[in-house]
Amino acid sequence: MNINRNRLKEATEQNILSQEQAERLWAFLNEQQKDSPSFTFTHMLYYFGGMIAIGAMSLFMTLGWQEFGGWGIFCIALAYMFFGVLMTEYLLHTKKLPIPAGIMATFVVVLIPLAVFGLQMAYGWWGEQDDYRDYHRYIDMRWLLMELATLAGGAVMLWRYRLPFLVMPVAVTLWYMSMDLVPFLFGAEDLEWRLRKMVSVFVGLLITLLAFWVDVRTKDEKDYAFWFYLFGVITFWGGLSTMNSDSELNKFIYACINLALVVIGAILSRKIFAVVGGLGIVGYLGHLSYEIFEDSMLFPFVLTLFGFGVIYIGVIWQKHEVNIATKLRALLPAGIRAMIERRG
Repeated sequence: MNINRNRLKEATEQNILSQEQAERLWAFLNEQQKDSPSFTFTHMLYYFGGMIAIGAMSLFMTLGWQEFGGWGIFCIALAYMFFGVLMTEYLLHTKKLPIPAGIMATFVVVLIPLAVFGLQMAYGWWGEQDDYRDYHRYIDMRWLLMELATLAGGAVMLWRYRLPFLVMPVAVTLWYMSMDLVPFLFGAEDLEWRLRKMVSVFVGLLITLLAFWVDVRTKDEKDYAFWFYLFGVITFWGGLSTMNSDSELNKFIYACINLALVVIGAILSRKIFAVVGGLGIVGYLGHLSYEIFEDSMLFPFVLTLFGFGVIYIGVIWQKHEVNIATKLRALLPAGIRAMIERRG
């Protein structure tokens, strides 16, 4: 629900609120918004600067760092981590700014694999030609120790600071680990992509279920589950969508799964389900148009009528939304019902 000054002005004109109450409510909402991520210029600066710093120590790491040697990389990473922890403490406890504090804490977690890489390099686990940037580009079971250390460090930082943005590197690491575990478990670097896709589907499903569990367990308005949902759903849907099949039944099942994702997104108030589900449905309709009904004159008309039917269902839903939603939510367990109401 979008509340702005015009809405409050209308409330005062209808004598729902007094002018003083409207001003105090607006001041309260503004104060609350400062601690919630939103598309404001200040928050954009926070995240833009944070992502530049995080990228500098991960995706955009240059080969020049190899000149420092393993111990040099390890010590520099530790120094940056120490500075990041100090800044997190200062921003969170002294300045009361949880969003930049969360970015600084995430910066610390992102440095953990670099520190481990430096330590491994110092002990000769990596050659002089090995590039740390490959951690973010290539699948290799040798990254597993770095990923496990990152998960442990991320868990400690989350326990200490309880800042939702810290979940991002944990979710990314789980995604990386799902890819690196395949050659580790099955003992081959050049496994068929079909196996990798299957692993992606199951790992994505597990991460999504973890996100749902976190969502249900969260009692305040902080959204710890967002990044788990994002990477879990994308990993699941990406693996599922890249599977090739000549069976029309399998393709229809794929379309049904995507339709279910849209429904789940609407129930849980999570847009990522609706986005990927919508893309999957469009892809299936494209398959029908170009492959099955390539020469059909009726298909576009039928599809148009179907679209209008969906719009009509939306009109009916809007008219009776409160009653339908109330009855459906009454059937859900108390924890899930509370989560949905908290999400809006």
